[in-house]
Formats: sequence, structure tokens, C-alpha cells
Amino acid sequence: MGKLSMAASILCMALVAALATVTTISEAAVVEHTFYVHEMNVTHLCNTTKIYVVNGGHVVVARAHVTCLRATINGAFIVRPKNGRYPFPTPAKDVPIIIGEWWQLDLIELDRRMADGNFDDNPLSATINGKLGDLSNCSGIPEESFVLDVEPGKSYLLRVINTALFSEYYFKVAGHTFTVVGADGNYLTPYRTDMVVVAPGEAIDVLLVADAPPGLYHMVALANQPPEPDPQIPLFVSRGVVRYPGVRPDNNGLPVPVPLMPNQHNTMPSFYFHNNLTGLAHPDRHRVPMHVDERMFITLGLGSICRDGGTRCKRRRSNETIVVATMNNVSFHHPTTTSLLERYYDGTGKGVYTEDFPDHPPRPYNYTNRDYIPPGPLEEALEPTFKATKLRRFKYNTSVEIVFQSTALLQSDSNPMHLHGYDFFVLAQGIGNFDPKRDVKKFNYHNPQLRNTVQVPPRTGWAAIRFVTDNPGMWYLHCHFEFHIVMGMATAFIVEDGPTPETSLPPPPPEYKRCSANGLMKP
Repeated sequence: MGKLSMAASILCMALVAALATVTTISEAAVVEHTFYVHEMNVTHLCNTTKIYVVNGGHVVVARAHVTCLRATINGAFIVRPKNGRYPFPTPAKDVPIIIGEWWQLDLIELDRRMADGNFDDNPLSATINGKLGDLSNCSGIPEESFVLDVEPGKSYLLRVINTALFSEYYFKVAGHTFTVVGADGNYLTPYRTDMVVVAPGEAIDVLLVADAPPGLYHMVALANQPPEPDPQIPLFVSRGVVRYPGVRPDNNGLPVPVPLMPNQHNTMPSFYFHNNLTGLAHPDRHRVPMHVDERMFITLGLGSICRDGGTRCKRRRSNETIVVATMNNVSFHHPTTTSLLERYYDGTGKGVYTEDFPDHPPRPYNYTNRDYIPPGPLEEALEPTFKATKLRRFKYNTSVEIVFQSTALLQSDSNPMHLHGYDFFVLAQGIGNFDPKRDVKKFNYHNPQLRNTVQVPPRTGWAAIRFVTDNPGMWYLHCHFEFHIVMGMATAFIVEDGPTPETSLPPPPPEYKRCSANGLMKP
């Protein structure tokens, strides 16, 4: 399926009894799916919660980017090779492994609280394919676990996807190893490991071979987080079961093996995992552009704005401020009553957005100094920022290089950065401050990963990407932690039309419904 510009920079969506029809086009066929989005009540941990689902609870859609709804509206589109052949042994079965979170709080209310600067809410549990697992229980009754039935000797292609709002996850299966073969819809050089690390927005494809003695084996998804002085959240974990045939529910009287997991505060396995991935070299594969037309250095961090709208207020996470997330010290203001793509297409963007998103931060500093994490006099001088809808414009067919630099300003978490409309080459990742004289020598031009989400490493690291602007339109760039999105760690790229109709932004389809002043759809 070719790249298509979608009018989805800022989405409008009727939440109750909504209807959307998606047409999938390929060389072989046209397939239409109708998705009904509606409410339903679900009970977990002795409490009933209203959630938003698709088609009666069958989770089938990929990218709910409306408030926090992707906590329940999520899933996978799986595209298989046209000829049926993979560049690895053909698996017996495709199995989506969707790691998520269970929220007892209404998700619309959660979004309202975060928009007001309240980030004290947390999910109750991690989930694997919607199941909380037997580590969660109410009144002594354990929650249901996801069960993967396998046959000895067969291989299974696990599509490990993180749809959680808050956390990156470690994923392991006791007694088994994985071979990583793909990520974000692109093949990787096969890589053996006993653990997958997946950040929000990432999709990692791994082969699992059922080569252990017949029995039951626990699979575990464990959320990681940086240690103090970073703000701390509860431990989130879920586990399921890999089940071989002919095994009793009590594992034939034997203990069910549990994988040994890293400490939740040890985030270095994330860096090692992502840094060990390379793209599968192939003659027909896209090649890294060797020249660069536009370079950007984007710092990722936190800051604050005054609640009264002024510039003078008490900082250091006081009640007089709202903590926001920034890119190059700009916190993105998300329009709520209009679509940015509409305004751009109609030429009516003046007064809604500006095209002066900065290519570098306003002033350099030691981005990785952990003394900036706790509120205090050191970080206070760097804390003030502002909200604005600042975008960046590129001409068609421009080679763009971006270095993302995580900072220690009020946090030292990782940042899974996701660009809509594009795959990009991940040239290198590192820990500490990016040094162009030293680190450019590490760039991989031979077989870099081709991704749409890059995990900028924890403990204040950096990642360098490169791509060509060959897909006209307006494309959202954001961190995939939901609290960072709401806080403003985002912008959008405008890509101008190319020289032909095929390289130009198409008009909206006739059935497209535009946003009205109250944010709802109108004909």
C-alpha cells in the first residue's frame, strides 16, 4: 500500500456509535472494513469501567490518536508478503502480542486531568492482549491470563506491539529465546535474544520456536522506568502462558517456570536492545541519502508555564505552574476546533499556526546533567517555556537529518519519537550529549534500521535519523508517551507538493467531514 496523506493531523471523532469505513488497496484486491466505535462496560478487579471499543470489543484498528483512547482502541494491521515468502523460515502462525494497560479511570477524564497538569493518575495493571494476568486479583480470584497454544517444533511469528500510554516494556518467555526479524513493518537482520524491549508505538516482530520440553511457561511483560530522582510510578507487570499440548492445568504437578526479568529501574537493556538492531541488507532496499539538505538538532525535555498566563510565577513544580513537555523549548499547542491539514490545504493557516519551529534549542547547556532532574535552582533557570503551534516546512524531495537529544530537565526518561507518513533510517544512537565531531563517525550507512518510531535512549541519550521528504502533506511528529503528547512534546512537518499530480497532496475525498467550531464533525 502506497503512502497516502490523510487528513488526520488533528482528528475529529464522534466517540459514541461512530462509523468509519477503511479501504485497503493493493495490487491484488480492494478490501473494505467497517469499524463501529462505541462504548461498553468491562469489569476488572471488582470494578466496572466504561471503555471505548471497536466492533463489539474486537480490537482491530491501529493508531486511535484521540485523547487517551488508544488504551482500549488498538490493534494490528498485518500485511503479509504477496508471494507468501519471508526472508526467514515461514512461521506456523502469526500471533499479535499487544502489551497495554488497564485503566479504571474514564479515559476522557484522564485526558482532561493531564491537560490541566495533573499527572498523578496511573493504570492499575499491565495487560497482554487485553488480559491482566494472574498476578492481578480481586478478593482472591486471579484475573484471566492470555494463553498461547503451541505445538512442539513449530515456529510462531509474534508481533509484539506496545500500546501502553505510559511505559516501555520488557517482554520474555521462560525457557525460550527469540529471533528478532522485523520492526515497524520493515525487515531486520535476524538477531537472537531472550528479551524483547518495546516502547509505546513500536511494533517488533520476533520468531519463537516451540523447542522446550512440553509444559506450561510464563510470559512476562514488565514496565521499566528510570530510577530516582525521576518521579516514580507503580510497578506494572502482566503475565500470560505458553502452553504445549497434553499438559494439565497444574503443569503436571511441576512449578510453572517464570523468566528472570531485569530490575524495573535498569533501563540500559533498552539501549542495548535497540542499538543491536540493523536493517536487512537487500539490493532492492531503500538506500540512505548521503547528502543532507536540512539539519535539525531537537532537544526533548520538560519545562513549565504559569497558570495565570503570565511569565512571572513560582517554578520548581509549584501549584502556580503547569509542567509541560517541549521540543527545542517549544511546547506544542494542539488546536481543538480545527484541522491543521485543512487549514494548510485551504491556505487559511494564518493565525492558527506559524512555520518557525526552531532547528536547534535557544541555548546550549549540559543536557545530561542529572542535577537538573529534581526541582531546584539549577533547573529553574531553564524551566520557563511557552505554548505555541509552531510547524516546520520542507520542500518536496529534501534530505533531512534530525538528531534527537533527550535532556535531564525535570526527568531523564526515554522518548519514543514517532513521525507520521514516513519511514526513516536510524543512523545511530548513543548515551550522553551528542558530539558531531565524535558521533557522526558512528553513523551506519550500510544497513541501518528503517523505522517510523525511534527510541531516544533513556538516561539522556540521543538518536540520529535521516529521510527524504517525498510524501507531501502535513505530518505529526511526537513522543509516543501519552503524557508527553498531552504536555506538548510534538510538532508537525509541512511537506510541499512535488512537480506532478502524483507527487502532490490530493484533495479531501467527497465524503470527508470537516471539523466544526465545537470540534465535532460536519458535512
